[in-house]
Amino acid sequence: MTAGTRVEVRRGKNESSTALIRRFTRRAQGLGLVREVRNGRYFERTKSKNVGHKRALISKVRRETYNELVKLGKIDPAAKKVRKGGKR
Repeated sequence: MTAGTRVEVRRGKNESSTALIRRFTRRAQGLGLVREVRNGRYFERTKSKNVGHKRALISKVRRETYNELVKLGKIDPAAKKVRKGGKR
């Protein structure tokens, strides 16, 4: 979590405590704190540059083959992609 980030919310005159909490939550989400904390729940090793480079090359090849198939008319780019394995 970022050390310098701080969220401060002051209560209005006729504001209820639930509205105050809701406003605080919205502001924290806007700053990306909630996402940052959730991502930091589990330790994840940093990938080496070599692994990232290999993944980039693989995705480049996939993208090129997809574009080639679209040019040949074998794939309709307007058609929705269907993934196996349910929702993601």
